[in-house]
Amino acid sequence: MNRVRPTKLMKPLLSGRFDPTDTFRFERMLLNRGFTTIAGTDEAGRGPLAGPVVAASVILPPGADHTPFRDSKQTTLSQRCRLRDLLDRIGADIGIGIVSPRTIDRINILQASLLAMKQSIEELIRTGSEPDFILVDGNQKLLITIPQETLIKGDNRSASIGAASIVAKLTRDEIMGKFHNSYPGYNFIANKGYPTREHRQAIRDLGPCPIHRCTFRGVREFVEETDKPR
Repeated sequence: MNRVRPTKLMKPLLSGRFDPTDTFRFERMLLNRGFTTIAGTDEAGRGPLAGPVVAASVILPPGADHTPFRDSKQTTLSQRCRLRDLLDRIGADIGIGIVSPRTIDRINILQASLLAMKQSIEELIRTGSEPDFILVDGNQKLLITIPQETLIKGDNRSASIGAASIVAKLTRDEIMGKFHNSYPGYNFIANKGYPTREHRQAIRDLGPCPIHRCTFRGVREFVEETDKPR
């Protein structure tokens, strides 16, 4: 596949004045410059004390209504479920990447988030939907050869990234719901692994469980206590 070199392309793409409510402007500019399959990628779960980090990549059909897709943090659960169904109805291509707590402990949460996003792109490729450009939420590029550009707060600026944030959030919440059944003492169904007061107290009372991130403050202290000789 021929690739367009991004170095000369992207500087004008991210400059100039834009309507901030137009969340498809970056995708439209790329389409106008010859790219045909543009993916937005985002992750969910950088802050929790437990569970995986999950990323999604979404390719929105150019002719679809992009306006409903926005940062998952600005949506309710019922809205996210409806938007996920809408992605299926409009024929959006979706890839998912999941990185375990043990890998997070080994390579750190930033690198794990980037790895999850890369995995979600690789899933798109495996299913026959290889993007020719990637819009990445944040300020860190992926270790991948496909042309890409980062967008700080991209989930509010790009409909493709916003859609990815919705899919990543829903997927991770479903995973944490399943972990709740395995480790009910931590109430993962409610806190999703985030450091709520109740969750912190459960760690103090029960100690960390196998899906806790042992290198995170709020967990590692209790791992160290457990490892001390008695």
